[in-house]
Amino acid sequence: MNAIAPAGIPALHGSSLDARRRGRELAELADGIRVDVLVVGLGATGAGVALDAATRGLTVAAVDAHDLAFGTSRWSSKLIHGGLRYLATGQLDVAHESAVERGVLMERTAPHLVHAQPFVLPLTPLVSRRQAALTRAGLLAGDLLRASARTSRGTLPAPRALSAVETRHLAPTLRATGLRGGLLSWDGQLSDDARLVTAIARTAAAHGARVLTHTRALSLTGDGALVRDETTGAELRIRARAVVNATGVWAGGLVDDIRLRPSRGTHLVLRSADLGNLTAGLHIPIPGETNRFALVLPQHDGRTYVGLTDEPLDGEVPDVPEAPETDIGFLLDVLGTALDTPIDRGHVIGAFAGLRPLLDTTRADGRTADISRKHAVLTSPDGVTTIVGGKLTTYRRMAQDALDRAVATHRLPAAACRTASVPLVGASSPRRLAHLDAPARLVQRYGTEAPALHALMRRHPHLARPVTPDHPTTVAELHWAVHHEGALTTSDLLDRRTRIHLGTEHRDTAERAAQDALSASVAETA
Repeated sequence: MNAIAPAGIPALHGSSLDARRRGRELAELADGIRVDVLVVGLGATGAGVALDAATRGLTVAAVDAHDLAFGTSRWSSKLIHGGLRYLATGQLDVAHESAVERGVLMERTAPHLVHAQPFVLPLTPLVSRRQAALTRAGLLAGDLLRASARTSRGTLPAPRALSAVETRHLAPTLRATGLRGGLLSWDGQLSDDARLVTAIARTAAAHGARVLTHTRALSLTGDGALVRDETTGAELRIRARAVVNATGVWAGGLVDDIRLRPSRGTHLVLRSADLGNLTAGLHIPIPGETNRFALVLPQHDGRTYVGLTDEPLDGEVPDVPEAPETDIGFLLDVLGTALDTPIDRGHVIGAFAGLRPLLDTTRADGRTADISRKHAVLTSPDGVTTIVGGKLTTYRRMAQDALDRAVATHRLPAAACRTASVPLVGASSPRRLAHLDAPARLVQRYGTEAPALHALMRRHPHLARPVTPDHPTTVAELHWAVHHEGALTTSDLLDRRTRIHLGTEHRDTAERAAQDALSASVAETA
């Protein structure tokens, strides 16, 4: 593969992350520079804390033992939801907070990454007329939440009832026998949760934050951390006026007396064609449960995700959780209650599981599905601030609350939070996004950066080919990720900057292309 000269991929206003910048910033910290805030963990919340601190005028270092979005933040349902489930359980504050943050992402900070997604709840014989009436009332209440959060009707259309014919038009794979109709609602859907985290981290970098992946925190104190550069094995001490622990389900490993009850959420990966290429997502009621649904979530890459389980995790917290066969069988059984098309284990091309960092507020025999998703900010005796709980939709508010606590505890000279109005890298108005000179798929992933990437492909046609025959990601996107998005390993490229590894039948081909992109970058900097 031909190497690309650095000039072939333009610098983007200080937001670009690459190996050279990482090495330079690690060296600065090793020399003893003291930052105002050290953030440990670069999932959505940790990256959000880094952005919040940097935009308040504070100096920031943010580290992660692995990569951006390595943990829970890449295993979500890719939904930015308005909190309807929490409304149904009486958690009005959590529901309102979710609706507000959904509006922030869809209308101000990330309209390129979050779009309105229609969902159909089919009224099958398993859904009683009473349950249907209650659900419709809940959807109307959810629309009132949208209004109270000041999210426009143009962003999220109104819910409504569907006839059986309309329901089957949106979801032809539904079983017609006994189908009375459906309930249509709208919510926010992410193009890719890991790309959201990448955008947050790069925006923080554009405001001066040092974003350092593959840098493991070995121990924390209130005034810094001992860390190890995982690429070289070198250890250094990062000095800081305040430390925020945003490591999610791993938070208790760095700070004592934090009790979590991680919950496992599993998703299946299916080919969209096997489900009739749905034009809407589905809410499929789980038999025997109230206000719990399996989600069928069509993606833009020819795949559809089906989730979501909610099971307590026993034992040690793994770096990468596995989806057990029991969860896979459960989700297939739920699908079978509503679909006319038989979907069995042979249709499953992949599966993934994420762990929710829920604060332990229940008895040992309590269900994790019953634990509140409200987040909590804790302060250790030596002054480390830890943020746990919550969910992807509310990452920005979680970050704000964590930083507010750290600022107050350590009396940092910080300005007020303004992340609710700071656009992330690539963001712009829907009108401008619609007129960019780039394919729609690139715009949905890269926003205003899509034309630069598209121009790169035109200049170097060999980079425009797909990495694998069964995934639309191009070779140019791998190079882009190395030069701008901080990818240092093949896993960074194939598991997080892109999702090629999730269900591809051509792993060897993808691995070779990723290694070529990394090798080309090394050759350019030699």
